[in-house]
Amino acid sequence: MNQSVVNSYNEAKKLYESHGIDVDQVLKQLSEIKISLHCWQGDDVRGFLFRDKELSGGIAVTGSYPGRASTPQELREDLEKALSLIPGKHKVNLHAIYADTDEQVDLDELEPRHFEKWVEWAKEQGLGLDFNPTYFSHPNAADGFTLSHTNDEIREFWIRHGKASRKIAEHFGRELGQTCFTNFWVPDGYKDTPVDRLAPRQRLAASLDEIFSELIDEQFNVDGVESKLFGIGSESYVVGSHEFYMGYGISRGKAITLDAGHFHPTEVISNKLSSILMFSKHLLLHVSRPVRWDSDHVVTMDDELLEIARELVRGDLLSKTSLGLDFFDGSINHLAAWVIGTRNTIKALLRAMLEPVEELRKIELAGDYTSRLALVEEFKSYPFGAVWDYYCASQGVPVREQWLNEVKRHEQEVLLKR
Repeated sequence: MNQSVVNSYNEAKKLYESHGIDVDQVLKQLSEIKISLHCWQGDDVRGFLFRDKELSGGIAVTGSYPGRASTPQELREDLEKALSLIPGKHKVNLHAIYADTDEQVDLDELEPRHFEKWVEWAKEQGLGLDFNPTYFSHPNAADGFTLSHTNDEIREFWIRHGKASRKIAEHFGRELGQTCFTNFWVPDGYKDTPVDRLAPRQRLAASLDEIFSELIDEQFNVDGVESKLFGIGSESYVVGSHEFYMGYGISRGKAITLDAGHFHPTEVISNKLSSILMFSKHLLLHVSRPVRWDSDHVVTMDDELLEIARELVRGDLLSKTSLGLDFFDGSINHLAAWVIGTRNTIKALLRAMLEPVEELRKIELAGDYTSRLALVEEFKSYPFGAVWDYYCASQGVPVREQWLNEVKRHEQEVLLKR
């Protein structure tokens, strides 16, 4: 390891240890946190099940950066490269449309065998897999409704897809020895103001109840339900609102999924975490960066990311939280997007873990808000970067921006030749 990296780390340790922070223990804890990398960043959410279908259902990707994956093997190759530049051991999050099969099969006919190559690859790489049923980019979602559809046949199609997805997820968990977190998000909603807001929500709740009626061991699969404020084609009304899924998830014992970009542009999710985990046994987080209306921007080290990390650490909520990414930016190198977003998420957690939480809590309980503010602000300029550099080096991944050289080399040798 570079001696200057070691020296800087040792000096940083002295500062943190003066506040009772065991930096070596922090890095051990950090190495045990798994981030779920979303596969759909690698190919602009196209998938492989319906290769000729255009995106629909409120999903839009901008940009045409060269080299996106067009086969499952290319996507796995890109994921391997990205993961080699990220410290720690993580997971990959699959959507149903990423089945690796030559069969002509529809969404409601999917089985674990259609993902067996993904399972074999995950075993080889020592990775876990998470899952998402795909409720978009399909003729049965053409009018913007799926599980809340008024048509019984269409609604039943999507119920079968949900049931099939949970069996696939259970297979992932059983085969890989890591719990698979399966996230349910549907785009259902109206572009203009509806007359009846209740009936679609009643249909959605009934459909979800039917999907979840089969008991699955939560050692292998945990279900999550995800809300959204509005989207393309559902600007005025979304059936699965935050209030709907908060009530549904808590009453049905399901995990609640919060996406950082699925709320009002001035609303943040960091302030929701402790409240939800008081009443919900588990939380799924889609870490993203909302800009104006949606969440498809690469995660940067902004204030909200830091607040999310602080809330998870200060409240000791990490053990009940599954962390994943969700953005799809086609305007920059697809691998770089993964690496930037994941490294930033881990880096934010490190910064939070390097705060003197117990000391700050005691100061707060004593009513010394002056000292609380002073310490919180001073720690913002403590040398966490030196600790981060050491962590990357100790994990065998590039330090600082050196990873970009690897991405650029991969782009020249692999991506631009596709």
